[in-house]
Amino acid sequence: MNSTPRSERFHIVVFGRRNVGKSSLINAMANQDVSLVSSTPGTTTDPVYKSMELQPFGPVVLVDTAGIDDIGSLGEQRTKRSYAVLNKADLIVLVTEAAECNPPRPVIGEHEDRIIKLARERSLPLVLAVNKLDTQQAREALNASLMCLDESIPVCAVSAANRSGVEELLETIKKVAEKARQAQPEVPIIGDLVNPGDTVILVCPIDEEAPKARLILPQVQTIRDLLDHDALAFVVQPNRLKDALKSLKRPPALVVTDSQAFKEVAAMVPETIPLTSFSILFARHRGNLSQLLDGIRAVDSLKPGDRVLIAEACTHHPIAEDIGRVKIPRWLKQRVGDLQFSWCSGGDFPDNLDSYNLVIHCGGCMINRKQMLNRLALLQSAGVPVTNYGLLISHINGILPRAIEVFQNHR
Repeated sequence: MNSTPRSERFHIVVFGRRNVGKSSLINAMANQDVSLVSSTPGTTTDPVYKSMELQPFGPVVLVDTAGIDDIGSLGEQRTKRSYAVLNKADLIVLVTEAAECNPPRPVIGEHEDRIIKLARERSLPLVLAVNKLDTQQAREALNASLMCLDESIPVCAVSAANRSGVEELLETIKKVAEKARQAQPEVPIIGDLVNPGDTVILVCPIDEEAPKARLILPQVQTIRDLLDHDALAFVVQPNRLKDALKSLKRPPALVVTDSQAFKEVAAMVPETIPLTSFSILFARHRGNLSQLLDGIRAVDSLKPGDRVLIAEACTHHPIAEDIGRVKIPRWLKQRVGDLQFSWCSGGDFPDNLDSYNLVIHCGGCMINRKQMLNRLALLQSAGVPVTNYGLLISHINGILPRAIEVFQNHR
């Protein structure tokens, strides 16, 4: 609760062949032993995440990955997991080496070429870190092999073993990261929907799914965003909402509710007061609100037998009345009839997207914006409509126009 959530951090993903020193370089960059280091090829098997502060840029997460030249059936699985991390990458650090060997091994080979190509296709910034430059011979090999490299790619010569060049690499990463951030500015959660001094009521039910002794992440982040924009956050449970409305000298600028309490809250909040949900706020903050709104039309077009995928970004243990596994399927079956439901959670996302008639995604608070946008792009490419929990629930309860009005008034 005292640190920036991983989903809000800038993701720097480190790629490279086995034994080029990725893990050693990450340890040097973080100035601590984050990843296991060994001379045995294939030591890193799954992505390893390390949250840190990259001052003055801000909070980042470094991601160590398995070697992109891994071999064998297990190696292929490890490599596949490494490439999957591209979906959440904001910046790539491609590590290669200028090791002394006979015959000389190229600094840039087929594996590095593939990463560079993927980075260009996805418009991902990339920094090349050439490791193991411990001798003059290695530096000469580097100069000879980089003659044909694209000049737009920043190149940093480093030695993770003695930390030479590591500070220069970090400075380069900061510059490239800042440029990338300016090119794609962050979408606020709520701050641009209210004015300084406005009061916003946040309706936060404390039920079986609420984590003990704390609020859920979207609620906490919304409170922080309101404070950052000099607004007042008034937090209540549904049974205290009427009292909260009466106690205010002037109406709140906005009421935000947990989506599951939409119907109850809408009945208590006058039509003159804007109303939306945390899930809808995150539909815009994490993804593409317009695309998710378009997906609502597919809800009304569902037919018995259609396939629906419910995607959750977290891996919580579902309770008896779980929203994604029980309530939403029940509501849709009451409207449509028999439907075929599938579920995915955490970082998993199916390859056979075109087999679904509709995808319903959670708010996405546990994944970063890059990963959510990549998921939406995949669905758009497959021609599959997608919406999210909050939009669906407000539509089912007949209050969708009211729930999105605040966004239409602040375009």
